[in-house]
Amino acid sequence: MKWQDKGQATAAIRAGVPRSPQGEHSEALYLTSSFVFDSAAQAAARFSGEEAGNVYARYTNPTVTTFEQRLALMESTEAAVGTSSGMAAILSTCMALLQSGDHIVASRNIFGSTMVLFNKYLSKFGVDVTYVDLTDLEAWAAAMTSRTRLLFAETPSNPLNDVVDIAALAGIAHQHEAWLAIDNCFCTPALQRPAEFGADLVIHSATKFIDGQGRAMGGAVCGRAEQIDEVVGFLRSAGPTMSPFNAWIFQKGLETLALRMRAHSDHAGQIAAWLQQHPAVEKVHYCGLPEHPGHDLARKQQSGFGGVLSFVVRGGQENAWKVIDATEFLSITANLGDAKTTITHPGTTTHGRLSDEDKALAGIEPGLIRVAVGLEDPVDIQQDLARGLDTL
Repeated sequence: MKWQDKGQATAAIRAGVPRSPQGEHSEALYLTSSFVFDSAAQAAARFSGEEAGNVYARYTNPTVTTFEQRLALMESTEAAVGTSSGMAAILSTCMALLQSGDHIVASRNIFGSTMVLFNKYLSKFGVDVTYVDLTDLEAWAAAMTSRTRLLFAETPSNPLNDVVDIAALAGIAHQHEAWLAIDNCFCTPALQRPAEFGADLVIHSATKFIDGQGRAMGGAVCGRAEQIDEVVGFLRSAGPTMSPFNAWIFQKGLETLALRMRAHSDHAGQIAAWLQQHPAVEKVHYCGLPEHPGHDLARKQQSGFGGVLSFVVRGGQENAWKVIDATEFLSITANLGDAKTTITHPGTTTHGRLSDEDKALAGIEPGLIRVAVGLEDPVDIQQDLARGLDTL
């Protein structure tokens, strides 16, 4: 059956199921480290790649393959590969596709760990990076050099919800024979499919909304088969691959992803509108608000605005911590994408390893709070935030 002809929700539930002779209805979980061959000749053919099939669970496992096939279909890409975490997905992409002397152009307001990876570790191997404002297309174009091989951006960004024109950015990349990679963590393919706007690679932290319940670590890279084959080659040698158990969890997450993302978006929109009216709040960053500078572009590229917002309280870090500590049931944690609402102070957690200068350039203010709005009743989330906000 050609699952490409079916709707995204159907593919998320049905595609790529390697049903065994036992006839199981739910996807089987293949917890095995290796696979048995019929003969020495078959083993040789599998190891050399002459014959398709499973070899060793570090890089071939039916459960992981099912997840990869479904995600690729949902992202409108030729292929996908699972990794041990979202950061492993970014590292594996860079290690597989870049070499010493290459240059990356990235937005300033990417995830803090991504910036540390670029600045501290890739630089050891002769790969340098230039940072630009996400929404300034002229700055992206001006930063390109003959050595530029990769443009990297999050849209919407973490945690300010800034939005970039993916098609325009892809045009800049391709004009210089470079690749565009989009971190699609905030939207997932349920709300945005960057490849349909020209992105070459789509990066995921499956730990977040794809799982949806904060149970497992994982990541993924989606793109053309030729590129993904290179990433698979790195994973086969280096080993930061996705475990079968986690892939099984992520399969189940994909089945409800579209429904959950609509609910996350609806709840976040209600909370953002309420925060706008609160006297202790100086500004709200959520691309679903009409006043947000990226709102119109987000409506063009996305089918929803996502479940993550941030806001700045007057009084800086001291008051931000007061608001966070005053909550009774919101989870004080840096993770996001959970059914449970989470709250954190980016300046001292997710972006805490950045210098003060880099924080300022990325818009990480001392009074900034990020909320990943979950699936609880929005009124209860609002009341829990008000416990601290109403005292400022």
